[in-house]
Amino acid sequence: MGIETTQPAPAGAPGALLRVDSAATYNDKVVHQFTVATVFWGIVGMAVGVFIAAQLYWPALNFDIAWLSYGRLRPLHTNGVIFAFGGSVLFATSLYVVQRTCHVRLISDRLAQFVFWGWQAAMVGAVITLPLGITQGKEYAELEWPLDVLIAVVWVAYGWLFFGTIAKRRVKHIYVANWFFGAYVIAVGLLHIVNNLVMPASLWKSYPVYSGAVDAMAQWWYGHNAVAFLLTVGYLAMMYYFVPKQAQRPIYSYRLSIVHFWALISIYMWAGPHHLHYTALPDWAQSLGMVFSVILLVPSWGGAMNGILTLSGVWYKLRTDPILKFLIVAISFYMIATFEGPLLSIKTVNSLSHYTDWTIGHVHAGTLGWVAMISIGSIYSMYPRLLGLSKMHSTKLIDAHFWLHTLGVVFYIVSMWIAGITQGLMWRATNADGTLTYSFVESLVATYPYYLGRFFGGVLVLAGMVLMAWHMWRTWQDARGLAVNPVLAPDSPEAA
Repeated sequence: MGIETTQPAPAGAPGALLRVDSAATYNDKVVHQFTVATVFWGIVGMAVGVFIAAQLYWPALNFDIAWLSYGRLRPLHTNGVIFAFGGSVLFATSLYVVQRTCHVRLISDRLAQFVFWGWQAAMVGAVITLPLGITQGKEYAELEWPLDVLIAVVWVAYGWLFFGTIAKRRVKHIYVANWFFGAYVIAVGLLHIVNNLVMPASLWKSYPVYSGAVDAMAQWWYGHNAVAFLLTVGYLAMMYYFVPKQAQRPIYSYRLSIVHFWALISIYMWAGPHHLHYTALPDWAQSLGMVFSVILLVPSWGGAMNGILTLSGVWYKLRTDPILKFLIVAISFYMIATFEGPLLSIKTVNSLSHYTDWTIGHVHAGTLGWVAMISIGSIYSMYPRLLGLSKMHSTKLIDAHFWLHTLGVVFYIVSMWIAGITQGLMWRATNADGTLTYSFVESLVATYPYYLGRFFGGVLVLAGMVLMAWHMWRTWQDARGLAVNPVLAPDSPEAA
């Protein structure tokens, strides 16, 4: 039996109360908590990013304070946007989607609250330790072992919550979005635990169990697959649910979605060595990573086209629905990033791009263009439903956010593409006698103006996130609280 609770009615006189059986309603409290946390951490993480972008143009902005230095704030930015912002939206959407596609409530409200507060505690730990210089020094895995242990415990609890809910589903079929969410949950847990195997030396210091080239290999097996399974597979799950839902159309090809899933998770795991071209890693491993990276273009673009072609017959909705614009332009940036990634993995191209700002442009085409835009579009689609409303407070504000964000992304990535290619060409230029044509300082002078473009793009994106936070607050005021959303029967017309 469920527990009887009293909640605000979704409609009717203000302050009216409904007495409902909690087992007959979705647990949207934890979804709402993670949604709010997503926007909060998005503003925090992007604000740090804008600040360090400003430091690259105005170096004095570190104020000679160690914990404001670029080297300490940069990992705070990456952890903030990937795990705090990106992680929170994945928690929110996965727990929203799994309930509605399985037609059951989450298996445990207490476990859901543990996952939420445990994750927020880990993120606060990152905010404290990284500026203090407490770090493992590994890309995307900077947090020291006590926080790694906390993350592992929370992640196992999350997996239990997610898969336990699927196990008690009221329909035989498992919708494709849950396949992608499930793969991301399993793979990220595996990656996190294996890459963070360490020997603690003190409370905030540890040493990896790997060494040398093996450590590098383990790190980039983890590092690239953090991009693959956290920042790609999880967000493809969002695409497969929210694009059809917002367009009110079935996914273009269900068969293609299954092929997309199995091809992607089979190939993606082996692409990590392309981060280690021209290093001490064995040449065969470098070439293997390159080959798998190039092959990845096929399932990536196949899945992206599956999302875009879902709008076949309803393209006109893009004129009036800015949420769909967020979702479809996000997929377009996904296609850009998944074309550019295989291109940069080819050794001859990599010899030009490696260590340059071209890589920074590529990463942000994926994170700001794909990850952030699909997240924002999904939240705008999901949030009013959590509140029992038919839409957000203002369609015009969503449209304004879309243009702020899109222009910000374009300014950012174009600046970095130009700066990066300029750097690569200047660094490899030689005179007839074999000496370098340009000094490093000359290449810095040549690329310096583009850092202002990067900063301006970041400011636009951050402004859009602040606008989104205010807009969500106004929508919350319209609703005056969370709605009581009943668990729909699988054959219910509203469940479609």
